[in-house]
Amino acid sequence: MEIQYRKLEPNDLDTFIMMRISQLREEGATEDIDLVPFLKDYYQRHMSDGTFVSWLAVDGKKIIGTSGMSFVEKPPYYGCPTGKIGLLSSMYTDPNYRRMGIAKELLSKVVEEARSYGCGTVQITASDMGVLLYTDFGFVKNNNFMQYKL
Repeated sequence: MEIQYRKLEPNDLDTFIMMRISQLREEGATEDIDLVPFLKDYYQRHMSDGTFVSWLAVDGKKIIGTSGMSFVEKPPYYGCPTGKIGLLSSMYTDPNYRRMGIAKELLSKVVEEARSYGCGTVQITASDMGVLLYTDFGFVKNNNFMQYKL
């Protein structure tokens, strides 16, 4: 088995979306709507304008790991003078391929994409399973993170 890494392409989207849904299910999401059309719309728009990038891990022709980085911009602040922020998402590895360093490699690749884009920081809402990966990588918890649901 030789794992290859490459960027997400438009013809990968159906598989990518199914893996994103698998990730959300694993994290305990409540499936009260069909998320597929919303995900497809999001990825198509943001891949085409360069504000979403993903690296994939592939075994032969099978996608076995995903990552995602969305680029957003807000007014500059001292911790991030460019105002550009990478929002990490879609970190998922097929259960048969876990504990092999795949997620760490994917994380390195999308963090480098954020650096190239000019982001001053990368943020993630980590699942319980992902916390160790992110803290080992150097992510620091921010206990002030809050969210207001509309």
